[in-house]
Amino acid sequence: MRSITSRPVFRRLVGTVVVGVALATTSGCTVPVDAVAGVSVSGEGQLLGVMMVCGHHIDGATLFVSSEDPDLDVTVGSWASDRHLAPGLTTWPLDTPADGWTTTTPLASLTAETVYSFYGWTKDSSWSAASVSFTLADRARLTPGMVLYDDGEEPTALVPMEEFKAKACAPESGTATASP
Repeated sequence: MRSITSRPVFRRLVGTVVVGVALATTSGCTVPVDAVAGVSVSGEGQLLGVMMVCGHHIDGATLFVSSEDPDLDVTVGSWASDRHLAPGLTTWPLDTPADGWTTTTPLASLTAETVYSFYGWTKDSSWSAASVSFTLADRARLTPGMVLYDDGEEPTALVPMEEFKAKACAPESGTATASP
């Protein structure tokens, strides 16, 4: 019986499949971004989580210290909302219990020289929030009504809350994929 496919064509086909499988297994998938995380402080100086949801929802947030190996990241605090955070702005204190929030990992003491990252997530990994990274020196710059976030140009942009609310989900910000 005679083959209907020539050997060179078959080899190319197998080679293409092997390369495709190799690329698929080595390329990382990311959760789409549809919110922007920031931090602020209350009038009493409490650290606040700030989340601007752009079009879908967010279920919680985590503060962590990053490692070169993501499996070695250290969670410093984690919070789950009692209900989906719908599009719009939400703030809550990170160091005390807050109505509508469950603290899954209480906020640990923050230390100088450490870079912290804060981001939002969904339980089913369908959406995430663009993260903000900061140090205690960055936190010291915060005053009530000001938000520290990554605006796509400056990783520690410090802006009034109203400006954050107006610009965080704007397509030109480059931080979120959907609009409100």
